[in-house]
Amino acid sequence: MATISVNYDLHTHSTASDGTLKPSQLVELAVASRVGVLALTDHDTIAGVTEAMRSANSFDIKLIPGVEISATWERQVVHLVGLGVNIADSQLLMGLQGIATNREARAKRIGEKLAACGIEGAYAGAREIAGGSAIARPHFARYLVQQRVVADTQTAFKRFLVRNRPAYVAGCWASFAQGVEWIVASGGQAVVAHPARYRMTRSKLRRMLAEFKSLGGSAIEVVSGTHSRDETQAMARYAREFDLAASAGSDFHGPERSWSKLGGLPPLPADLRPVWDEWR
Repeated sequence: MATISVNYDLHTHSTASDGTLKPSQLVELAVASRVGVLALTDHDTIAGVTEAMRSANSFDIKLIPGVEISATWERQVVHLVGLGVNIADSQLLMGLQGIATNREARAKRIGEKLAACGIEGAYAGAREIAGGSAIARPHFARYLVQQRVVADTQTAFKRFLVRNRPAYVAGCWASFAQGVEWIVASGGQAVVAHPARYRMTRSKLRRMLAEFKSLGGSAIEVVSGTHSRDETQAMARYAREFDLAASAGSDFHGPERSWSKLGGLPPLPADLRPVWDEWR
C-alpha cells in the first residue's frame, strides 16, 4: 500500500546548486514543515550532503543522500534523481566533476552573450550569487533581477536564458546511460525526475521509460511539485505500465517559489509501489 504515514520529500535543492537555502537551513525548514524523510538532490553535485546529514542528526528527520544528474536522451535534457547514493563513490564523483567543468565553461559563455546584449558583469555577478557552487542559469536570472534588467527570474529566463533567446547556451551533460550507471553503481536508486515536464509525445516517453528500465532505473516521480493533478494521474499510469516504483518530490528550490512547497505533496496513488518500500 502507498499510504504515507511519514511525510516524504525526495527532491530538493540547496545553495550547493541553485537553491536559496543552505543545506542546514533546508533541513531546519523540512523539520518545521513536518517532513519525516528528506532527500537533498542538488543539480550535478553532492557537495551539500555532508552538511545536511550533520544537521539532520540533530533533529528527528531522516536525510537521504541524493543528486539530480543532468543527462541527454535523444538530444533532449532529462533529469535523473539518484536516491541513497554513496557520496564517496569514485565513478560518481568523477562523472559529476566532468559536468561541473562543462558548467563553468557554459557560464562564461552566457556571461559573454549577456555582455553582447549590453549587460556587463553578469558572469561575475552570477559567480558572487552562486558563492562556491557551480554557476547555473538561475544565478544569472537572479543577477538580472538585482540589476533591474527584469522584474523577476521567470522573465529573465523568458527574455534571455531559454532556447532561441539571446543568452542561451546549450549544456554538455552526461549521456542518459551514464547518468543511470553512475547512480546505480554507487548503490543508489535512479529516478526519472518530473517526467511530465519534458513535453514528450506519449510514444517518445514510453521509449525513454523502456530504456530507463532496461538500464537499471528504479522509479519515476509520480508526485512532483511541478505536476498538475492530471499529470500525476498520467505518470501513475506509466509507473504501472513499466512496473516502476513511484517517488514523490517537491523540487523545492527556496521559499520564494510559492508553487513548490517543501513537504506539501499529495499522497501517492494507493496502488503504486513507493520507492521507499525498497529501503526496508
